[in-house]
This record gives sequence, structure tokens and C-alpha cells, in this order.
Amino acid sequence: MLDKGEIERVVAMALAEDVGNGDLTSQATIPAHLSLCATMNTRQPMVLAGLPLAVATFRACDADCQIECLTKDGDRLDQGTTIARITGNARAILTAERTALNIVQHLSGIATLTRAYVDRIAHTRARLLDTRKTIPGLRKLAKYAVRMGGGHNHRMRLDDGVLIKDNHIARVGSVAGAIKAAKAADTGASTIGITVECDTLTQVEEAIDAGADRILLDNMTPDQLRKAVALAAGRVELEASGGVTLETIASIAETGVDFISVGRITQSAPAVDIGLDFADREDIGFPENL
Repeated sequence: MLDKGEIERVVAMALAEDVGNGDLTSQATIPAHLSLCATMNTRQPMVLAGLPLAVATFRACDADCQIECLTKDGDRLDQGTTIARITGNARAILTAERTALNIVQHLSGIATLTRAYVDRIAHTRARLLDTRKTIPGLRKLAKYAVRMGGGHNHRMRLDDGVLIKDNHIARVGSVAGAIKAAKAADTGASTIGITVECDTLTQVEEAIDAGADRILLDNMTPDQLRKAVALAAGRVELEASGGVTLETIASIAETGVDFISVGRITQSAPAVDIGLDFADREDIGFPENL
């Protein structure tokens, strides 16, 4: 789940970026004593992610505000669903509004797109993985959103596992040489063992013989992927990657690979539409002259 320290770090950073020295408009137009009630509502179907950060954002601006969460992260929500109800100081809620929505819209966008990919391969045994293609500084949140959408996390950081790519191989001179060097280095625990990227079936054979734990099949056609699955015969995990889309992921999964990694679920997921709706003027006690 989300780490409290990470939530506090992101919220503090986001509010500092958006608020600066203060919300001049709210201070100029809203009486300091005024309170209001607002609801956070979906404008489209989605998978929710980031609600704890929205809660933390409102409370950072008004420690005494009352927040009723009617949903939770990972929920599939229909259009028009009320996510949460916030009651508190009017100035504070208006100040926090954009930052809170930005975070939830972005993370829910990742979760929603992830779920779309996961649904396309639900009839197979393949598992969807994310990548390191994330907005700098927000990787933990992006990968959390992937989990909320039903996906699985690949490496969190470079020190999380050995992944030998084409540039490493080019420098060493061969797939087998790169794997041998990685084994000799004894880098310690790894979430992915020694993984090596292969562009051809010849490299796949070489990687299997050299003792790779997982092979990343880069930009291979479904026919090539099926041949790689036959070559591996269960001796090594296989991960398909490169240019995967919603239209192609099912045919890739049906080849029998174990994993499919997709960068676009974190790199280019569109934000979902969520709004903060306020009660009528009479319900929240606006003076008649405002």
C-alpha cells in the first residue's frame, strides 16, 4: 500500500508548487470563517487510485476538515459515483481542490488504463507488467496505481534487479558473455533474477544455454513469440515487450508468454475526469452580498 512518508512528501511538494505563498483569490473573496461541503464525483467510468493522497491534501490545508470516503482505491466506479464528501473551511477546500484532483485524476488514469489491458488478457495466464517509464519523482505512486488496476510491478529502480539490454550486450560482445559477467558479479537479491533482452531466436537459445532466469523478447511478432515459448519449454520465464497496444496484447498473451510489459500504462495514460461539486449557496451559508 501507499507509504505514509511518500504521501506526505508528494502532497507537500504538490501544494508548494500550486499554492506558493497563498491562495490570493480565495483569501480575497471568501470570508475566513466560512465553511462548505463538497463532493468528489466521477464524470466517467474509471478505476480509482490516489484517494488517500486527496484526503491528505485537504487535511494539509485544513487539519479539522471532515472527510467521508465512500469508495476505496482499486474500485471500479461508474460515471456519477460520489467518491468522497469533504466538509470544512471554505478557503482551505478551495485551495486544496486543484492539487487533490490533479493527483487522483492522474493516478486513476493509470489504474483505469491498466485495467483495460488486464481485461484483454484475462483469458490467458500472462501477467501485465509496468516499466520504469514514469514521471520522475512519482514512480512509487505510478506503480501503486498499476497495482490498483490489476497489473504487476517490474523493477522499481535500477538496483532492484539485473536486466541486460541490447546496449549492454553490444559492449560485452555477446548474450552469453553478458550473462556470465552478471553471474560473476553476484549482485545479490533480485526481483527478476538475471533478465536478458533478446531480439532474435538465436539470442533466445544463447540466453537459455547461458542460464538466464528470464528473457525479455523485444518487439517480436506473435509467430516469433510462439517459437520462443517452444524453445524455452518452461525452463525460463518469458516476457514480451515493445509496442504493445490494447489491440495487440491479446494475441501476444495467447502465444504463451509469462509476462507482457507495457510502458504506456504509466508513460501516457490519459487523466480521468473527476470533479469537485459544491452545495448550493443557501446550504453552505454564503452571505447574500457575496
